[in-house]
Amino acid sequence: MSGALQDVVAVVAGGTRGASRAIAVELGRAGAVVYVTGRSARGRRSEVDRPETVEETAELVAAAGGRAVAVHVDHLDPEQVAALARRIDAEHGRLDVLVDGIWGGDGHLQWGKPVWEHSLAASLRMVRLGVDAHLITSHHLLPLLVRRPGGLVVELTDGTAEWNARFREGTSLAFYVAKTAAHPMAIGEAHELAPHGCTAVALTPGWLRSEAMLDTFGVSEETWREACAQEPHFAISETPTFVGRTVAALAADPERARFAGRTLSSGQLAQLYGIDDVDGSRPDGWRYMTEVVAAGRPADTAGYR
Repeated sequence: MSGALQDVVAVVAGGTRGASRAIAVELGRAGAVVYVTGRSARGRRSEVDRPETVEETAELVAAAGGRAVAVHVDHLDPEQVAALARRIDAEHGRLDVLVDGIWGGDGHLQWGKPVWEHSLAASLRMVRLGVDAHLITSHHLLPLLVRRPGGLVVELTDGTAEWNARFREGTSLAFYVAKTAAHPMAIGEAHELAPHGCTAVALTPGWLRSEAMLDTFGVSEETWREACAQEPHFAISETPTFVGRTVAALAADPERARFAGRTLSSGQLAQLYGIDDVDGSRPDGWRYMTEVVAAGRPADTAGYR
C-alpha cells in the first residue's frame, strides 16, 4: 500500500482512538495527507475521559511515514466543522476521503434497559453523537469532496446491515438508532454523491480490540487471549490495524464505486483485497457472530480466522 494514496487529502473525523485512529495511520502510511480531528486533545479531554488524543494519533501517522494534521474539533459544533472545512480549502482546495468515525457515546450506554428506563439525557446524547454530528460533518465537508470525481465517504458503524436488521436483546434503543443510522446515511450520501463521481459506504469492524475494549477486559494487546477465559467468543476479535488496512485498500481501489450505498465489513474487505491482521490471520468477525454466536454454538474460530 506504500504510496498508493500519494497526494490524497483525507479527514478522519473522530480519529482519537480505536478504529478511526488505525484508519488514520494506515491512510497516512499509504501516502495520504490526513487531518485527524476529535474532541480529545492535549489538555482537553472529552466526556469520554480517556487519555488518547488527536495529537498522539498524528504522531502515530508520522511514525508510519505519513503526514498528519491534528485539529481539535467538536463535530457537534457547526462552526468548528465549518472552520475545519475552510482550513482544508485554504491548504488543499479539495478533500478526497472522509472517514466519519465520530462517536464517544459508550459511556452513556445502559445495557438492558428499555427506552423508558434508560436515562433520557444519555439516550439523546448518543443520538446527537451518532447522527447529528455525522450530518453536520457531511454538510460542511462534502462540498470539498465533490470538487473532483473519485471522492470517498466512509461512515463507520457497528454491525453489518444484515445483523442490524434485527434488534438484539439487551441493546439500548438509542444506541441502536445512533449506530444503525450509518446504513441509511451511506445509502443517501451515495445517491447524492453519484452525479459528482463520488461514493459513500458504511463500514463496520468486527469485534475490535480497541484501547477501551482491552481495558474492559484488563488485558493488553500482547495478552489479549487471556480475556477469552472471561468471554470465549473474544477469540474472534481483531486489532484496529485490520480495519485500518481494509479502509486504505478501499480508498486505493479505482473501482470502489461498485460498493456505493452498501455496508461493508473489515472481514469482507480483507477477503476481497487479501489483507491479514497483524498476526497473519484474517478474522471474519460478522460471519462468526452470525453463524456461531447468534446460533448459540460454542466458541470456535476454526474457519473464521
